[in-house]
Amino acid sequence: MGLFELLLLSAGLAMDAFAVSVCKGLSQKEVTLKTMLVCGGWFGAFQALMPAIGYLLGVQLSGYVTAITPWIAFGLLAAIGGNMIREALSNEEEDGMNASLCVRVMFAMAVATSIDALAVGVTFACVPVKVLAEGGRTANTALGVVCIGVVTFFISCAGVKIGGVFGSRYEKKAELAGGVILVCLGLKILLEHLL
Repeated sequence: MGLFELLLLSAGLAMDAFAVSVCKGLSQKEVTLKTMLVCGGWFGAFQALMPAIGYLLGVQLSGYVTAITPWIAFGLLAAIGGNMIREALSNEEEDGMNASLCVRVMFAMAVATSIDALAVGVTFACVPVKVLAEGGRTANTALGVVCIGVVTFFISCAGVKIGGVFGSRYEKKAELAGGVILVCLGLKILLEHLL
């Protein structure tokens, strides 16, 4: 997985956090820099933490499943992306309108929006990140984890601002786009293995 794929993956993973950030922006009487930084910080940190944990778990299991790792990566990314697409197309409203920025609320939202990143971390063990030409597997994975966290931070900050300005008009479209990106990345990994 190169830099372009990593940036696409990061943006796709950030779409759940973006959707919740839009809701946070909607629920605020006035969107402040503090609100943007709090949301971006929580979501970015957990989006970085979860793939790191997933990678450590995946490394432990990768020796047992080396022959089928592209299939595992495809399955995980397709499942995560498919779920995001399903949620975007459903008519159910998400419970994201809580205006509170307290630790309990933000922790729950950060965990909920980053669970899919845990599975992506497992795929890092199966399909290595190759961004640094001279860096080893661990350095490249660390860079991938940081990239996911930073991209999510900025997208979440933007989501809060967009929610405050535009409302929920783009929330479902962003989640749909994120799901499609993840499914396409999974398909690309599988096709590269098969061809």
